[in-house]
Parts: sequence; structure tokens; C-alpha cells
Amino acid sequence: MTSSTSSQVITEYGKQNIFGRETQPQLVGDYTSYPEEAEKTNGRWAMIGMISLLVSYFTTGQIIPGIF
Repeated sequence: MTSSTSSQVITEYGKQNIFGRETQPQLVGDYTSYPEEAEKTNGRWAMIGMISLLVSYFTTGQIIPGIF
């Protein structure tokens, strides 16, 4: 049986590492607009959630169909 050792990672104890390779972190130098963008994104997801709750309530008569 032939195996490729280039894709295997062997630990210092001689065991094969079953976890994937870690990606390199990306460094972003400018975080000045991050809080504003996070607030906009959070607000938009909250609006989508409220609209989906209203739509499910109007179509099925239940807040969460199958549970309430």
C-alpha cells in the first residue's frame, strides 16, 4: 500500500495529526469603521428575524411552527 506523506502531519510523539492545517490569520490594520459596521449588521439581522417571526405567525398562527 502506497501513501503520500506530504499531506500527513506527524507529531513529536510519532502519531499522525488528524486535525487540518491551520490557516494563517489575516491582519487588518484599520478597525476604525468596525463598530459602525457591526451595529448595522446586527440591526439588519434583527430586522430579518422579526420579519420572519411575523411571516411565520401570519402563515401558520404559531410563533415557532411545531413548538409554540
